[in-house]
Amino acid sequence: MKLRWVHSELNYSFKIPVIQAARLILCSFFFELSEGDYCYISKSKKSYMAYTLKINDIAPHFKLKATDGKEYQLNDFGEVETLVIFFTCNHCPYVLGSDEITRQTAMKYNDKGVKFVAINSNSPHTYPEDDYDHMVQRMNEQKFPWLYLYDKTQEVARKYGALRTPHFYVFDKERKLVYTGRGLDSPRNISNMKVNDLDRVLSEITMNKEVSIKVTNPIGCNIKWEGKDAHWMPAEACDLV
Repeated sequence: MKLRWVHSELNYSFKIPVIQAARLILCSFFFELSEGDYCYISKSKKSYMAYTLKINDIAPHFKLKATDGKEYQLNDFGEVETLVIFFTCNHCPYVLGSDEITRQTAMKYNDKGVKFVAINSNSPHTYPEDDYDHMVQRMNEQKFPWLYLYDKTQEVARKYGALRTPHFYVFDKERKLVYTGRGLDSPRNISNMKVNDLDRVLSEITMNKEVSIKVTNPIGCNIKWEGKDAHWMPAEACDLV
């Protein structure tokens, strides 16, 4: 595994191998990523935490086309008590491996004021199967209990600071962020699942309890950015905890 080290003061970058010993010695600088991904390294936590939405941030506005051919914006869900927005796609094995758990969770809380909205921001030039037509095909085949929106310009992914597919954001009635991160601890192989974070979060919310763990690291494929290598991530994008 390699990380890209971009020093915020000296303004240079290079790649170095990371082994277990180095992780222990440099734990204040490095955050574990999937193989091939890059991470911004800075002494100031504000440099990397600012990339993705923070707890209590307000959900950014969006207006996107869904697989049903209609356009939806954030205000369309104004009556929803709890809004789950998650970034996903058609090809990622972490998405494909966990979609049925996400379906079960969405259906479990559907009559408890919880609404799920999925967004695909991946560039179809990286993976053609992530284009809009394949989104429509997938929804027709799978009949998922959520809207599936297409972020063609990737503007919404940037606003939210989406890191991976899947990456979940849970917002309260005032659309303040109350949870961000993974859905479960083993999305690629659910037979190894020990923790369903999303179910825990929604259970706490619907029982009027405070969310006990508000931030986890999303687990999955990185967003596929237009014109970039398949493993490229924005320089300031890092794990959340």
